[in-house]
Amino acid sequence: MQNRSYNKKPPRSNNTPAAGLYVEVRNGDIAGALRKFKKKVQESGVLQDYKDRQEYVKPSEKRKRAKAAAVRRHQRTMSKRLEELGY
Repeated sequence: MQNRSYNKKPPRSNNTPAAGLYVEVRNGDIAGALRKFKKKVQESGVLQDYKDRQEYVKPSEKRKRAKAAAVRRHQRTMSKRLEELGY
């Protein structure tokens, strides 16, 4: 009888990148790498997902917040338009 282990993951080779977000530091430029990493995190939406999952928000509350955000965007657009174009 053979001893098989089905729960073991295959070994990862050293040349494949790890899962998730990563940035390569070049020439010791840690500040630049940090800027790039922050941008990647922002674009991927990881932090926004984390913040959204902190507490349960009812669907009606989500709609209410989305509508309020749309109203704010519209008002901001209209105020800029009034300043720039005069109408």
